[in-house]
Amino acid sequence: MKKARVFSVSNQKGGVGKTTTTINLATALAAVHKKVLVIDLDPQGNATVSVGAKRRLGTKNSYTVLVGGDNLEDCICKTEIPYLYVLPASKELLGVDIELATEDKPQFFLKKALERADDFDYIFIDCPPAVGLLTLNALTASDCVIIPVQCEYLALEGVADLMKTIGKIQKTFNPGLTVHGVVLTMFDGRSNLSKSIVSDVKKYFGDQVYDTLIPRNVRIPEAPSHGLPVMIYDYKSTGAQSYVRLAAEVLKREKEFLINGKEYAFR
Repeated sequence: MKKARVFSVSNQKGGVGKTTTTINLATALAAVHKKVLVIDLDPQGNATVSVGAKRRLGTKNSYTVLVGGDNLEDCICKTEIPYLYVLPASKELLGVDIELATEDKPQFFLKKALERADDFDYIFIDCPPAVGLLTLNALTASDCVIIPVQCEYLALEGVADLMKTIGKIQKTFNPGLTVHGVVLTMFDGRSNLSKSIVSDVKKYFGDQVYDTLIPRNVRIPEAPSHGLPVMIYDYKSTGAQSYVRLAAEVLKREKEFLINGKEYAFR
C-alpha cells in the first residue's frame, strides 16, 4: 500500500513565508499530477483561505479530526486546483492545548488520523508559529520538515528553538523525523543584508539549504486575497517561478531518497 510522504512546514517565528511556501509547493506538485493534501493546523486559517476554501467552524475541519475524532477522509475538501485537496482550519484550534492536555498520548492524534491517508502522494502540514500540541502533532506525524527562513534581521530567531524541538521529537515520539531542507524567503538581491543572511544561513545549515531563493515579489502577498496560490494567480511572476524551481528541488531530493535511501537529516 502506498504511503504518502508527510512534510511539516514549520518555523517558530511568524511572518517568514511558511503558509506561502506550503500552498505553493503543494500547488506546484499538484501541477505535475501528484495528489496532494494540505492540512491547515494554524488557527488563523491562512492556508485554507489561500487555496480558495473557507474556514470551518463546528462542522468538519482539522479541529474536529484532532479533538472530535472525525475521520480524515470525511473532512477533506477538494479545491478548484486539480489534484489539490485541503483539510480546513478552524479558530477552535486555539483551544487544542487545553482540550487535549488530559488525553493519553495527545501528540499522536494526527499521526493516527493519517494512517488512513493512503490515497495521497504528498501531505503538507502548515504549522502554527508556536510550540504546542498542534506543532507537536504535526512533527510526530511527519517524515520530514521544511523550514522557511526570511532574509531579514533576526532571521535565525526561532530556528534554534525549532531545531531543539525537532531533536526532542526525534528522541521521544518520531525517531524517523528529519529536516528535508531550509528555504530562504523574502530575498532582495539589491540588499546587502539579504545577501549576508543567505551566507549566514548556509554556514549554519550547509547543503540543507535549497538553492532556490524566494524573492520579495508583490504578486506573492497579493495572491491570497484572491483565494489563490501565486502559482495560479500569476504563473509568470518571479515569485511563482521561484516556487516552480523549489518544487523541482524538493522532487530531486525525494528521488535521491528513493534511489539511495538517503535522507536529509539535520547534522
